[in-house]
Amino acid sequence: MAGKGTPATALLARQKVVHKIHGYDHDPKHESYGTEAAEALGVEPERVFKTLVAEVDGALTVGVVPVTGQLDLKALAAAAGGKRAKMADAAAAQRATGYVLGGISPLGQRSWLPVVIDESANKFETVFCSGGRRGLEIELAPEDLIRLAAATVAPIAS
Repeated sequence: MAGKGTPATALLARQKVVHKIHGYDHDPKHESYGTEAAEALGVEPERVFKTLVAEVDGALTVGVVPVTGQLDLKALAAAAGGKRAKMADAAAAQRATGYVLGGISPLGQRSWLPVVIDESANKFETVFCSGGRRGLEIELAPEDLIRLAAATVAPIAS
């Protein structure tokens, strides 16, 4: 899939991180960006992670969980050192990250936001996350994703 890079792919190139870029034709009618990615790429959905932006005690915080699960907001709040969490307003998430919904990557965001990645990522040799636009996934080692996102690892998926 041709096209220009994204801040996420540029970060990986700058940091010389081993990764693979996977593109697919996004279907706007598909109900779930994450399951669409897993199906289109033919990979186990447990290895494909979605990036969700929430508010923890009023501060935007990123939760990264497998597409097969949901973000546990109480667990995210606890992992981020807060008390309450709720999903962020879509426009605020897009403004802060610089990405569109369905293409929000945990890497290369416009504003630095705290990131919490579900502990299940460590079960795999490589995981997939959004590359910064719909139809673009990055495959990389979970330890590289955790390091580059400066992420906390915690059980945040339900």
